[in-house]
Amino acid sequence: MKFLDSAKIYLKSGDGGNGCCAFRHEKYIEFGGPSGGNGGRGGDVVFEALPNLNTLIDFRYQQHFRAENGHHGQGKDCTGAKGENLVIKVPIGTEIVAEDGETVIKDMLVPYEQFTIAKGGDGGLGNASFKTSSNQAPRKTTPGFPGEEMWVWLRLKIIADVGLVGFPNAGKSTFLSAVTSARPKIADYPFTTLHPNLGIAKVDNDEMLIADIPGLIEGAHEGIGLGDRFLKHVERCSVLMHLIDGTEEDVGSRYKAIRKEIKLYSKTLASKPEIIGLNKIDALDEETIQKKVAEIQKAARKKPLIISAVARQGTDELLRKLLPYVLKERTIKLEQQQNTVFEDD
Repeated sequence: MKFLDSAKIYLKSGDGGNGCCAFRHEKYIEFGGPSGGNGGRGGDVVFEALPNLNTLIDFRYQQHFRAENGHHGQGKDCTGAKGENLVIKVPIGTEIVAEDGETVIKDMLVPYEQFTIAKGGDGGLGNASFKTSSNQAPRKTTPGFPGEEMWVWLRLKIIADVGLVGFPNAGKSTFLSAVTSARPKIADYPFTTLHPNLGIAKVDNDEMLIADIPGLIEGAHEGIGLGDRFLKHVERCSVLMHLIDGTEEDVGSRYKAIRKEIKLYSKTLASKPEIIGLNKIDALDEETIQKKVAEIQKAARKKPLIISAVARQGTDELLRKLLPYVLKERTIKLEQQQNTVFEDD
């Protein structure tokens, strides 16, 4: 399945049905009077967040969505049927953004949450609704009201516990395959990862969802390389895991370059907790490792953990360092959801 995290679609709710002009014609009833029913209401356009979806690929093949129109009124005071609602299913973490590309209409974060974005038009009135004491045989009706229509952007932001960041070939995909059941593409050339990969890592009696995004390079905020378009997939993470290739000559400057790109992208993302991992230590001797650790500690003002993803050295310790941040964030989100439920009650 291809990964698609952005799509522009057209939405149209149903038009209301027209009112009916009819008169009652029955034997032995001389003056039956008006009996035209009202039109039915048009269907709504509704978004629903589903946990079993992880891409917007369906919207590549269909961009126009229209709810059913309301049915017209009929004689014998019969109101037209309401149009069926159109339910559009999206992954959890999908933002619905206005056509301007900036105004967020709704953020679909809760499983099975539904959001009505376009309401159907009201039905028109039949001539029975215009009957008065002075006008007992009206022929007036009104047409149904048109539904709402709009273009919106759908932007998927993956909801993961841990976000992997770093330069291309820092070993992020190797780390993901080492600690989870995910099998991302791994090769010895830059930009092997072209779209985000997800994996679930087990830590003692807990689990955490890890997102691996394509590598960043200096100037990513200006569109260099694959740009910073995938950084949105780690915006919702509890903690960032910054992997640095230990075989690089100047690991301190490599760290600063990635941090600069993150800060230029979002101050909120830059303020998230960060764990640093010095990767590929299996290719270094002890003296070189200590030198690299000192360089990173000077640049980041924190000591990195030394690991080898390919040899699975230090990976369990790194996961245990990440877990407290994940559990803390889960507790905060649970409390927020409970408070929201109490407010609704």
